[in-house]
Amino acid sequence: MSNSNSPHEARVAVLVDCDNVPTDIVEHALLMVAQFGRVVLRRGYGNHNTLANKWQEVLVRQAFTPCLQYQYASGKNTADIALALDALEALFDHRADTFCLVTSDSDFSYLCRKLRERGATVFIVGEPKTPDALRNACDQFFEWDRTAKEVAAPEVQGNELPVLKSEATKEEPPRVETKPLPKRRPRFLVEAVTLLTGDTSEGKVGLSALGQYLKRTDPSFSPNLYGHSGLLNMVK
Repeated sequence: MSNSNSPHEARVAVLVDCDNVPTDIVEHALLMVAQFGRVVLRRGYGNHNTLANKWQEVLVRQAFTPCLQYQYASGKNTADIALALDALEALFDHRADTFCLVTSDSDFSYLCRKLRERGATVFIVGEPKTPDALRNACDQFFEWDRTAKEVAAPEVQGNELPVLKSEATKEEPPRVETKPLPKRRPRFLVEAVTLLTGDTSEGKVGLSALGQYLKRTDPSFSPNLYGHSGLLNMVK
């Protein structure tokens, strides 16, 4: 996992093969890649029938640029070619150095290998059906299973979360509220800490790294909305 204290912040491109995966996978993909860097490129590729129907609302809501590709001949997938070309172009002109391909199509295995040969980091978010050829071609594979998706849980109360507080962190000033909000610990906070501590030897995550991740996944996030004056109080 990328070190959030590094002067170099990874520039992540999220490229979605809309013809190959369900719409529900996008939110999971964005949550996974937020731990590695700043998402600078969001694009969804597909034919007219795909992008004009089920994918339109998702791409608009998640701020993706739709890349419509017409199929000029039967059996030719121009969307896959466009995705591959855009990935290489983004690497060569230094817009992105980390790539998240959202697909279960093993045809992208060669693209993954070429990106890695050029020094890029490649993640794949795919379904359980994803072939080993694609799983083994990337740096890390994140499996998304529709049947295993948990129902949203209520806010969690309990022990202090494993967050390091030794680093200097600027607390947000409390907002002036007409009525104090009840203090809550949302489920997504616990899930974020669990995700970020998964790859650390000491099982803890820095407070600034946690705050950065939460802002990447939801720019409107603020501890004040959950009755806390700052993130430090929220994890206690």
